[in-house]
Amino acid sequence: MTMPQRAYQVRPAQPGPRPVGRPVQAAAVARPVPAAHPAAAPVNRQAPVAPQRSAVTFLTVAEVAAMMRVSKMTVYRLVHGGELSAVRVGRSFRVPERAVQDYLRDAYTDIA
Repeated sequence: MTMPQRAYQVRPAQPGPRPVGRPVQAAAVARPVPAAHPAAAPVNRQAPVAPQRSAVTFLTVAEVAAMMRVSKMTVYRLVHGGELSAVRVGRSFRVPERAVQDYLRDAYTDIA
């Protein structure tokens, strides 16, 4: 016994999604490159090197607290009170390592 053959209907091809935006041209027109762009520099010349600045090491509040053996809240109080300089990066603070060293040097007291 054979199975009856089903007659399949051929559906017309449905178009795919329409492209959004302007059509892309095959041969794009070259645009001039601004002079400040690295691609505008000649290939065989090296770009001028900016003078190097002294490297500044920044510490997080947690690192400063661990270094000073105090709580993070104490470090925040020092920063907000102006006793310890810091830089705000987003919503957090970064303290220059030199500022911590200066604070500890100035805060040192000699006892008897």
